[in-house]
Amino acid sequence: MIQSLLIANRGEIACRIIRTARAMGIRTVAVYSDADAHALHVRQADQAVHIGPSPARESYLVGEKIIAAAKATGAQAIHPGYGFLSENAAFAQAVIDAGLIWVGPKPASIEAMGLKDAAKALMQAAGVPVTPGYMGENQDGAFLAEQAGQIGYPVLIKAVAGGGGKGMRLVEAAADFADALASCQREASASFGNAHVLIEKYIQRPRHIEVQVFGDSHGNVVHLFERDCSLQRRHQKVIEEAPAPGMDEETRQAICAAAVRAARAVDYEGAGTIEFIADASEGLRADRIWFMEMNTRLQVEHPVTEEITGVDLVEWQLRVASGEPLPKQQDELSINGWAMEARLYAEDPAKGFLPSTGRLDRYCLPDEAFRVDSGVEEFSVISPFYDPMIAKVIVHGWDRDQAITQMIEALEGTAVWPVKSNAGFLYRAVDHPVFRTGDVTTGMIAELGDALIPDQTPDSEVLGQGARHLVQAFENKVNHGRYNELLEGFRLNRNPARDLWVQVDGQLHLLPKVPDFSGRTYTSAATPETALVTKRGQTFVVGVPRTDAGSHHSAADGAILAPMPGKVIAVLVAEGQAVAKGDKLLTLEAMKMEHTLTAPFAGTVADLAAVAGAQVQVEALLARIAPEDAA
Repeated sequence: MIQSLLIANRGEIACRIIRTARAMGIRTVAVYSDADAHALHVRQADQAVHIGPSPARESYLVGEKIIAAAKATGAQAIHPGYGFLSENAAFAQAVIDAGLIWVGPKPASIEAMGLKDAAKALMQAAGVPVTPGYMGENQDGAFLAEQAGQIGYPVLIKAVAGGGGKGMRLVEAAADFADALASCQREASASFGNAHVLIEKYIQRPRHIEVQVFGDSHGNVVHLFERDCSLQRRHQKVIEEAPAPGMDEETRQAICAAAVRAARAVDYEGAGTIEFIADASEGLRADRIWFMEMNTRLQVEHPVTEEITGVDLVEWQLRVASGEPLPKQQDELSINGWAMEARLYAEDPAKGFLPSTGRLDRYCLPDEAFRVDSGVEEFSVISPFYDPMIAKVIVHGWDRDQAITQMIEALEGTAVWPVKSNAGFLYRAVDHPVFRTGDVTTGMIAELGDALIPDQTPDSEVLGQGARHLVQAFENKVNHGRYNELLEGFRLNRNPARDLWVQVDGQLHLLPKVPDFSGRTYTSAATPETALVTKRGQTFVVGVPRTDAGSHHSAADGAILAPMPGKVIAVLVAEGQAVAKGDKLLTLEAMKMEHTLTAPFAGTVADLAAVAGAQVQVEALLARIAPEDAA
């Protein structure tokens, strides 16, 4: 058995691996960049090694530094987690060549499944059904556009080396193909160092079904049943569950058998996932489920499989990497109950899900009974350099209805501040009637649109609870200051003597004469003059009215401000150029994603400060659009 393990990753997955390794008596070594010097995974490991500056390309993606850290600390093995170098066949081979144990599949298996076009050809040969599309070598734009037309719109452009929703574009009309192709290739080149793409038919009512597989060095391969990852936003998974809703036993056997054939076709060892796309227009049917790709690593959503099978997949990885056979055979595995996972991200749904950075001055979940896999804690910092995941919230019930009830309870009081989070969005998604029926497709979030975006205006309960908390916290400090203004008009259990105002996000709100305290809210202090009130995952800051309220204004109309720290990768206009509303102005890269900023109205580009290649801070002025009548 491995005695010492270096984890070539960070954040939540590093902490997850450390937890199992510690339970197995294995010494752990963490690596960290400048940005992660005080990170949770660094403090949890037995030893930690600094490997470079904050950008991943200078630290977590430099295989030589990681191997050197393993040798310097006496680590026997390297676990790559997911992302970063986890599916890099060259790195896996370098680890093995250095005399270390690679906790993952053989480099040849990674290479065989690493490119989507080659993987699909291999699966066809193994008798695994694949989605119609073009997977050839010709990358000429005009040729690819012609292939897309023959396949029939809508189509997906997908980076062959892609994953995690990156390097993927949905194109619904021929007129949009060229722009989408260029953007996809640019993102693929930046994220994976490979701009090669394939074209795939887009299924109109798609379900994303994947099967967990596991192989060992003794020729054993098993599946651990399916997961449904259909609830996605911009091709990134949001909520996953196991088993899949509406999956009958015949279809389950067919898809799981296909997954095992796929794994055997590449002589697979370790944990892997075979991803399928299903046409759910007539429910789940074995003849309408096609292979998409294989992820040759542990998946973000692996906890839902662990919850329904009782298996620790990281333990299995470590045992298989040590040369042991699989702990269980197929007939010893079964489904027990229902599990769900929600991905809590540092992002602002009200602003197009832009990533949010900063210190977590408040970070809590209401009940410790739920499983939470996280790489941060209160007062940790969400940096702009990496994926904005805060935590994974995992629940397990005896059936789907109970799992939904538990997830709602877990999300209900999830409080994150001042960093923005998607907790309120997740709450609304799980509680939505469409999700409750189980008739979920990958297009559900886009179809429902603003219905899932939490209301940014606090209701009377939030306002009342905030005021009540301030009264209770500061009732002994009413002789001076603004608390007098609040308390003169508000006494618990009776009507206000006069109109009472509180302040939320710089806006004044008139408190109802009789505050409504029904329902569930979670309230705590934020600062001496403010209270945090969380309801249905949405956190509001309720404060005593400021005498200078309203004196701070946002940027003038037409100002194009950086929504987050990032790098300007493309400036698409010139100063003095006329633009129409919605025209693309520039592209910003942050947290491994591209964000295109557009003109808010028709006018002329003025004060163009953005320069391609420049790093910018949040709210930096990038350009200004002068209205047509002022141009």
